[in-house]
Order: sequence, then C-alpha cells, then structure tokens
Amino acid sequence: MLFGAILVLSWLILLIRYPSKALPISLAALIGLGLVTSWVLWEESRENRHLAHLELRLDYAPDSCPGDRPLALNLKNDSEAALRELQWQIAAYRPGDRINLAERLYETPRYSGPGDLQPGAEWQTCLPLPTLRSGYRASTLKFRAERLQGSFSR
Repeated sequence: MLFGAILVLSWLILLIRYPSKALPISLAALIGLGLVTSWVLWEESRENRHLAHLELRLDYAPDSCPGDRPLALNLKNDSEAALRELQWQIAAYRPGDRINLAERLYETPRYSGPGDLQPGAEWQTCLPLPTLRSGYRASTLKFRAERLQGSFSR
C-alpha cells in the first residue's frame, strides 16, 4: 500500500515538474491499462456466457447411486467450446423455499467436474451429499449447483 502511494505521488510530481515528457508516457500507460482491462472483462464475459450454456442437474437417487454417494449428477455441455474444468458447490432447498439447508462451513467441499467435456457431450456421476442442517432429510430436498466456476477451450 505504501509502495503504491509512493508511486502515485512520484508520478504526480513528475507530471507537474515535467509535463511535456510525463504526459505522453502517462497517456500510453493509461491506454495500455485500458486495453488490459477490456481484455480481462471480455474473457470473463466469455466464460460466463459458456457457463450459462451448461445444463447441470442434481437428483437425490439412492436407488441408482452407491450409498455413500446418493446424488446423481447429469452435466450436458450445450456451449460451442469444450469444457476444460468445472467447480461448484451444492445447495439444498425445500421445494418452494429460498433458504439453503446445506451447511456452509470453512471446509465445505467444492465439487469438480470432468477434465474435458466436448460440446454436446454429457457426463454422469454420483456425488456425496453436502452436510445438511439437522432435522432435514435429503429425500425431501431439491439440490442445486451454485457458484459455478469453469474454464473453456478457445
């Protein structure tokens, strides 16, 4: 923080004392910073657009999944780019309610998906249940994936 303040103060002093030399360099630096910022924002919107095209469905299915992993996950990549990696957290809700019943602890697991999922491809697996608040049964809840973070190939 102190280093940044010293740099800004030095830049202001140079701009006041030598405006003919400092102004063109400052403008070039601002243009470069603007280009980098616009590139980062474009990449972020691209990733969000691809994440919006993912279809991720979670169902409580103890009949078709092992006992220690009763959540059936079905992921379909409807975007035009291959999914390289995906991470998410699982939330549990009573039907018609907005209160998340999965406990958010410091050590709450982040689930991760397939390595490479091509456009139009599907991936299915079984996952363990998140830690639920006491008094709720998993069979009465609806599960959703939240806080999706992913990366796609170009």
